[in-house]
Order: sequence, then C-alpha cells, then structure tokens
Amino acid sequence: MEKDPSLIWPRCEQIGDGYGLKCKKHRIIPKGILTACYNNLHLSICTDEAIKEVRQFRQILFCRKMPYTGTVFFEEYLKMRSEAEEKLFKQIEKIRGADADAMRDAAAYVQSLAAPPGSLGKLTDAAVQLAGITGRVKNTLDRRRIIVMCADNGVVAEGVSSTPPIVTLSQALNMTRHLTGMSSLARHFGCEVEVVDIGIATPYQGKDSGILQCRIRRGTGNIANEPAMSREEAVAAILVGIERARQASKDGVDVIGVGEMGIGNTTTSSAVLAALTDLSVENVTGRGGGLTDAAFAKKKKVIARALELHGLKSISAGEADTVKGFGNPDPIDVIAKVGGLDIAAMCGVFLGAALYRLPVVIDGFISIVAALCAQRLCGIAREYMFPSHVSEEIGYMRAAEELCLDPWLHMNMRLGEGSGCPLAFQILEASCALMNEMATFEQAKIDDGYLAELRAMQS
Repeated sequence: MEKDPSLIWPRCEQIGDGYGLKCKKHRIIPKGILTACYNNLHLSICTDEAIKEVRQFRQILFCRKMPYTGTVFFEEYLKMRSEAEEKLFKQIEKIRGADADAMRDAAAYVQSLAAPPGSLGKLTDAAVQLAGITGRVKNTLDRRRIIVMCADNGVVAEGVSSTPPIVTLSQALNMTRHLTGMSSLARHFGCEVEVVDIGIATPYQGKDSGILQCRIRRGTGNIANEPAMSREEAVAAILVGIERARQASKDGVDVIGVGEMGIGNTTTSSAVLAALTDLSVENVTGRGGGLTDAAFAKKKKVIARALELHGLKSISAGEADTVKGFGNPDPIDVIAKVGGLDIAAMCGVFLGAALYRLPVVIDGFISIVAALCAQRLCGIAREYMFPSHVSEEIGYMRAAEELCLDPWLHMNMRLGEGSGCPLAFQILEASCALMNEMATFEQAKIDDGYLAELRAMQS
C-alpha cells in the first residue's frame, strides 16, 4: 500500500470518558477505519465501506448482532492468516440469512389455520423459522442426523472431573452401538448418529470402530498451564465441523443435531463462555457430571486461573471477575486458548448448517456454547438454530440469553451427548405436521370474520 499522510495510524489515549487522538508514525491503515482505546487496549471500528475496500480485513471482525461490523483488536491487523483460516472465512462470507419472503408466507398460512391466533405457540414459530431456512412453507424432516464430536481435554489433570478420561472413548464406541442415552433415543425415533473422533486421547483401533476418523490431535493441552491448542488446530477443527454439515446436506439429511462426548468439557465450555461474555466464572460454572463441594470449588479456581493466564479475564481477589478489554473477543482465539476440539468442531457444524441451509438443533451446555461461538463468528448463523432442552448446568441459560433463545423442554436433563436432539426433532416434526395436515378456516368451512378485531390487536 502506498503511504499516504492521511492514513497514518492514530494512537488513542483515554481522557476521562472520552478519547484523545495522537498521531503515531509507521502504522498505515485504510480509509474508513477509526481507532479507539479502552483499558489500554487498542481497537478499531470499521465502516462497511472500509471493509469493502480492504476485503482481507473483513475476515477478522467479530460482533454479537451482525457479521463483519463492529470492533476488532488492533493486533489482529498485523497477523498473517493461514490458508486454512482464509478458507474458513471465505465460507463464512457465503452464509446468507433466512428467506424473509418464505417466512412471511408461512406466517400468513399460520394465520389461516383453523385455530385461535397464537394458540399453537412455539410450534408455529418453529414452522415459520423452518420456512425461512428451506424456502418452503410446508416441510418434512424425513432424515434426521445427530453429529457427535468426541475429544478429550487436558484440563482433567487438574481434578475438575470425577470421571476418568477413558470414558470418552468408551462412550464414543457405545454410541456407535446405540447403547448410550442419546443414541438409544436416536435409534428409537429413527435418527441417524454420526460419531466423530476430533481429538480422543486414548489409543484405539479406528478401523471398523464405527467412529469417523477426523482427529486433529490426541486431546488438548491443560488450559491451566498452556493453551488448549494452536490457532491453526482450532481452525482445522472448525473446518471439520463445516465439512460434516456439508456431507449431511449432500446425503439428503433434513435436520441435524449437535452433540459431544468429552470428559472435562463442561470446564472448557465454562471458560469459553466466561471469556466471550461479561459473566463471572461463578455465574457460568456448574458441577458437570457430578463433583464434591471441594472439587467444585477447585474447578472454578482452575477456570479463573486459566482465563487470567491467557489474558482473557483479569481476576480480582474477593471480587467478581472483570472483563479485560472492550468489545467482543475473537472466538477462535478463545477456543484455542481455553476451549476444546469438540467445541471448535461443533462450532463448525453450526456454521456449516447455516452455510448449507440446514436447520440445526442445539443440545445442552457444551452445544450451546459452541453455538454462541458460531454466532459470534457469523451473526446470521443464529437464524438456523433451534433449542431443545434447558440444561441443568448454570451457564446454559446465560448462553441461551446471549443467543436470545427460549428452550422448549424443561426436564432437568444434563447428560449431554446430543440427548436433547431426538426429542427436539419430534417437536419440529410436530410443527411440520400442523403446516402439512391441519385444515385452514376455509377448508374447515368456518367463517373467521369473528377474529378480525383480535388479529388487529395482535398485529
């Protein structure tokens, strides 16, 4: 880029509640980018026009509401992205929102059904959302698949789980035999199960195991002492998830669910959720598969230590956690530092579902944290997501609030695996049945004129 005096990078210094700009030489920035400083952290705010001018910057913007607008860390501009990361963001750029016309038509059709306005509640809400995904008012969900990402987590060495790591492999194998909670439900309801090894640590004979071999590495690093993985490994895992969604679309699958198996992954999920939000460790951490009071207290301390070690939160003794910096953290960076390979790959499945226009069901706590990561990478990915049940993990509802999702089922479940997905599939099928089989007022030979005033009030 040719140096232009008008494009010198300005250094921002905070003055009270405002900002004072000072010129700093040798940093060249494109037009339309305004820098700011908060808590000694340099940030940049990009306009859409600037993004269009410098497309390579577009891939590093992260925000909650809309993709590719908002704030980015100054340091990110200076990073060279790998070929795999370029591929990832090129795919994210292709994601489009729901079909507004189809949703409008579906909503109008719902109004014509022979029932009091709004009386079918979330069932017809789901039908309208499905229409936006498929582009069709009437849908069927004949093929349903649960994609389960399996990986181990090095943080179990800190004593944050009462379950030994070998159980990750044992249950992954049992899923292929339909012997676990999720897989037995899936078989009963006629759902497919795809078990993916994205990072199982225990050695086993992969051939003929029934487990899809996509391993990035054998488990992650111990986040209390080191990053969970490299950025490149996190990107690779996300791409695996996108590919599994692509394959589901190619296979003619109508809806997918996202599950996991990985001892210690409630710890990593709590760490990721705390890093992505203003929430304290205390407010996002539960007992996972079951812990004594002492082990639970240790789990929270380990998460807090990991967040501080990796610069994601600064922890003040005796006080609630305080967010370090301003704006929305880079989800890939957060996953690489304190997440898991399962979370990364599940994030990829959610992104892939949006890319290939597949409805996708969130399971429990780990699944919804992965969904939040996907939404932070691409805001419109949220339009393809459906909830299932309320997990008993305390952080679940916090993540649901971040995604503006209202879970359907309240059954005190906390198994994980994707166990909420077969149940949610049935609810989605029920919403399709209403659209496909229920009579309209006209078909039922009922004059709905008496509802005109009520409809006007609700519009």
